[in-house]
Amino acid sequence: MTDLPQTMTAWQVVDPGPIASHPLRQAELPVPVPEPGEVLLKVEACAVCRTDLHVAEGDLPPHRSPVVPGHEIVGKVVARGSAATAFEIGDRVGVPWLRHTDTTCVYCRRGTENLCPASRYTGWDADGGYAEYAAAPEDYVYPLPGDRDPVELAPLLCAGIIGYRALLRADLPAGGALGIYGFGGSAHLIAQVAIAQGATVHVMTRSPAAQRLALELGAASAGFDQDRPPEKLAAAILFAPVGTLVPVALAALDRGGTLAVAGIHLSDIPTLNYERHLFEERTLRSVTANTRADGRAFLAEALARPPKVHVRRYPLAEAGTALADLAADRVDGVAVLLP
Repeated sequence: MTDLPQTMTAWQVVDPGPIASHPLRQAELPVPVPEPGEVLLKVEACAVCRTDLHVAEGDLPPHRSPVVPGHEIVGKVVARGSAATAFEIGDRVGVPWLRHTDTTCVYCRRGTENLCPASRYTGWDADGGYAEYAAAPEDYVYPLPGDRDPVELAPLLCAGIIGYRALLRADLPAGGALGIYGFGGSAHLIAQVAIAQGATVHVMTRSPAAQRLALELGAASAGFDQDRPPEKLAAAILFAPVGTLVPVALAALDRGGTLAVAGIHLSDIPTLNYERHLFEERTLRSVTANTRADGRAFLAEALARPPKVHVRRYPLAEAGTALADLAADRVDGVAVLLP
């Protein structure tokens, strides 16, 4: 690492609080030294996730303080730890949310490593991509093509992967009607995946701009978040972190339908009525992180049939502005930071 700079510009969450209180602070930090099984990336792009907002505002108290947020990182490998052999210097890779599991617990052994009690996460347990450089364990890093725009690749690493797992958890039957509640970064990608698989997609969101985007991307209808869709839903995904929408979405399900809640944070759910919301074998499911198998499957599909990724670019120096715009619903699609 002798040819790399000693320090880098980064943003840290030091004192979590409302975004108006500017919980992100710019800092000059040492460039990370990769551990034996890690690679060091020079960051090309880092997408901004609502989970970053939850960490900054304290809805998800950082597991490490201060912490550099950001877990949708695309970059070139510039250094490797002594035991890292999977990637060459110059390879483009992606760093996602999940960065560690113990590989030995009952959950890991049965293929649900996303439930591992020892799991750790980028930008929460360890420093992430709101920086010029980032280090990550190579076993949890994905290879990415060198000929694609890193800005369009970055949102795939969480918005795409987590949305893909939510789609799996929703158990959408072939050709079924899928309801999507909230239409931000993850939803606008997964709507395209579902449509490509033959689903009819109905979007409910409070943003008129997001409604227009949904229709542009092929949704059959787009209304407000409390609206009833024009047909019964075989499945639904709640992307908005709004617990009051859970009974709304459950009531829109057809018999045997499933609602998957995609977010890591959700406001309180009102009292449910068994007959109206759950009877006739309607199912309510949470989504917890993802497995590496989810990531590989989604990236293979997304790279073979690239979705239209709507991005708003921000220089790294405007990370706080990007989070504030996300909090105020001023971002259609995904905000992406560029060092």
